[in-house]
Amino acid sequence: MPHTLYKTQGTCSQFIDVTVDDNGVIQQVFFMGGCDGNLQGICRLVVGQKIDDVIPKLNGIRCGGKPTSCPDQLCRALESLKQSAQEK
Repeated sequence: MPHTLYKTQGTCSQFIDVTVDDNGVIQQVFFMGGCDGNLQGICRLVVGQKIDDVIPKLNGIRCGGKPTSCPDQLCRALESLKQSAQEK
């Protein structure tokens, strides 16, 4: 099962722990740091979804004046998982 511990950039959260199955379906997501309630909600919403369905929904979301957000960083983590799976 593909897995990553993704180091975030430009957000209050510091890491995102993501596991997907071999079909690209998200099995679990955990954020370390950040707005706990909001991030728990995001995690519950994306579990069971396909990477390719989640990426376009989260890509480019900004937080305040920042150029990124925790959902956008989750998108980056999913993109890295997808890329590493394609390289295998």
